[in-house]
Amino acid sequence: MRARKMLGQHFLVDRNLLDRIAGATGATAGEVVLEIGPGQGALTEALLDTGATVVAIERDERMTAALTRRFAGRDFALIAGDALEFSWAELVAPWTASGMPWRVAGNIPYYITSPLLDRALSPPLPASVTFLVQKEVADRVVAPAGHDDYGALSIGIQAVAVPTREFLIPAGAFRPPPRVDSAVLHLVPRAVPLVEADQIGALRQLVTSLFSYRRKQMHRAVREALGVDGTVASAVLETAGIEPSARPEVVPVDGFIKLLAAVQKYRGEHQATP
Repeated sequence: MRARKMLGQHFLVDRNLLDRIAGATGATAGEVVLEIGPGQGALTEALLDTGATVVAIERDERMTAALTRRFAGRDFALIAGDALEFSWAELVAPWTASGMPWRVAGNIPYYITSPLLDRALSPPLPASVTFLVQKEVADRVVAPAGHDDYGALSIGIQAVAVPTREFLIPAGAFRPPPRVDSAVLHLVPRAVPLVEADQIGALRQLVTSLFSYRRKQMHRAVREALGVDGTVASAVLETAGIEPSARPEVVPVDGFIKLLAAVQKYRGEHQATP
C-alpha cells in the first residue's frame, strides 16, 4: 500500500530499528500503549511483542481494515479517526481504570509534530511519550541553555518533561524516504512540573516573544517584547534573578518561569492600581 503524501506518511520497515523504538518506549506487559498513526502496523507489531496492549489511532481508512485483520486475536484495539480530535486519556480509560500505566508512541506525521507534542504533554499525562520526529526537532527539544538549538520549544517541553534523544534514523530507512533524517525522541513527564498546566500557554508566549530578541540583552528584550519601560524591566528581571545583560539564549528554563511569575505579579499589581 502506497504512502499518502498528504498525510505525511513515511513507513519504517526495518525490524531491528522498530524493535529499538519499541524498547525505547519502556513498554512492558501490564501496560497500554496509545500508538499514533500505526500505518501498516510495523511499529504496532514491535510494540505488541513487548507484551503491552496497543490502542492505535489511524486516520487513513485504507489501513484500518488491514490492521484489524493483521492483529486479530492480539491485545490490540483500533480507533479510526484523527488523533487530534480525541481525548487520549479517555481512549485508554478502559485499561487505565484498573491501574494499568499508559504510554504514547508513534511514527508521527512531521507536519503536525507540534500539536501532537502539545496533546501528549497535556494532563492527564502518560508515563512516557516516544515519537519519531525530525532530527532538527529532537535537537531543539533536548537543547540546554546556551546551545544554538535552545529556544521556545526547548523551554516549553523541558518545563513539563525530561526529554532524551535516543538515537538517529537515516532518511533512507523509510519508504518513501523523507527529505530529512529522523530521531527517536523520548519524553518522561515530570512528577512535579516546573510550571502549572494552566500557565504553559503563557510561558510559551513569553518565551517566544523574548526569543525574537535572542541576541539582545534581556533588559532590552523585556522592554521591547513586553512594551514596558526600563524601570519595570529592571524590576522584573531582578525579581526573577536574571542578569539584565544576559541574553535569552543563556537563561535556563527555571529563569523564564520565575520571570513569568514576576511579570504576572507586576501586571496584577499595576492593573489593580486606580
